[in-house]
Amino acid sequence: MSPPDPVSPADVLPPRRLDPRTIVVRALRGSPSLILGVPAILAWSRGEGTSVGFLAAGAALLLLVLVVSSWLRWRAFTYQVLPGQLVIAHGLIRRTRRSIPAERIQDVSITQGPLSRLIGLAEVRVETGGGEADEGRLNSVSLSEAHRLREVLRSIRTTGGVIEAGAPEAAEVGDTLFRMGLPRLLFSGLFNFSLVWIAAIFGALQYLDQALGYDRDMWLDLFGVAERELQSRLNPTVVLGVAGLAIALGLLAGVVRTVLRDYGFTLTHADGRFRYRRGLLTRTEVVVAKRQIQLGLVERGTVSGRLGWRAFKVQTLGGGDQASGRQELAPFARAAELDPLIALAGLPPFEPAGLRPVARGHAFSGLAGTALMSAVILVAAAIFFPPAALLLLAMPLPLAVALLRPERHRYALAETSVQVRRGVLTRRDWTVPYANVQTITVRRGPLQRWLGLATVRIDTAGGRGMNGPHIHDVAPAQAAAFVGDLIARVAMTGSRPSTGA
Repeated sequence: MSPPDPVSPADVLPPRRLDPRTIVVRALRGSPSLILGVPAILAWSRGEGTSVGFLAAGAALLLLVLVVSSWLRWRAFTYQVLPGQLVIAHGLIRRTRRSIPAERIQDVSITQGPLSRLIGLAEVRVETGGGEADEGRLNSVSLSEAHRLREVLRSIRTTGGVIEAGAPEAAEVGDTLFRMGLPRLLFSGLFNFSLVWIAAIFGALQYLDQALGYDRDMWLDLFGVAERELQSRLNPTVVLGVAGLAIALGLLAGVVRTVLRDYGFTLTHADGRFRYRRGLLTRTEVVVAKRQIQLGLVERGTVSGRLGWRAFKVQTLGGGDQASGRQELAPFARAAELDPLIALAGLPPFEPAGLRPVARGHAFSGLAGTALMSAVILVAAAIFFPPAALLLLAMPLPLAVALLRPERHRYALAETSVQVRRGVLTRRDWTVPYANVQTITVRRGPLQRWLGLATVRIDTAGGRGMNGPHIHDVAPAQAAAFVGDLIARVAMTGSRPSTGA
């Protein structure tokens, strides 16, 4: 991405609209819906004498309506940076004016999709540590304006609400801490096995069915013929060949997805801020301030982890660009590469020696949620496709995983942080500094009440989802003692966490 234009205080006060090219981008993004409607129109008008010229005129009219609506939306959207706040106004019929206080602004990220990169536009997303996902989203501004906005918003956040001109961001590139070259990128993709290509094939068949007017019964008859032919030629060689092809396509899909997401991944650090860039088609640039980091997470994959590879993620006040709300600072790295990153992020090292396991009853939840559910799914699949019954031979694996869960799920109160480890095949190590603990909740489900167990949920600001540093299935007395000790340690840091039961 190109360096930003110099920041001028006079430029940030007047309200502005998005880049005029936004009109074209929105119209182009909406045009596929018109193209997909052409086969339906042709099928509907078959035999009615409708001319191609009339259809073209109708499509042009729809496109004109799309452009006009895009222009109206662009005209109605304005944003303004004022001392201490960002103001966004939008809406045609119902006008909305939203003010985001400077103290709520946590992260400002810049994203460029393929079309946006082609014409020099970018999306600016202001993370506020909660609230709506699109609360502070400017979806099409020039790249120089995106950098200018980030610098100005950072300035009003750090100067107590006063708009000041900061140094150009190009001077803040900083030291490169981590980079994924092409060989490592391709190698990491092999461990992201994916069967998304199967969904793509069925999606294409469904589209052809609807767009080209093929009868669904015809497709079912074709599948029936193919199934009978396959069964007549079924032998170990064919089964191994089909399985090998599926695995190869799954590996290829994993590599493609990884390259699209992490191509050119580079992590730098300057002035207490991490900055990473990633993506082949959609280019993302995110800045993470050290003061925003709430917890650290080191993940180890089933196969890649045993080969010494890890992933390092942090939870920030502003959430993140993933569904879990976390920022990924190192997607595929060696443990030795992660140690300096963890220290630079202000997180204490993980101490596995002091961890203690949860109750043995934790295996029952694994048996009910993993082994039993897997068996039910396989039996149901075998009813419709008998060869699927062979997969029941793999049932000892989920049974072994369920039995090993209590020993692999461990927790401890270290000197400066809560530390939790969870996972059998895959492993996750959480480190949560005491000062960042926001809420502590003790929960007991029906099965836990029957077994005499409880779960301790530990939440931080900006976190969302169930996959957090929670401690599952401990005795209620131990949970109460743990919570009391944790609250005392948090209170010594000056924080006041909320608790619940």
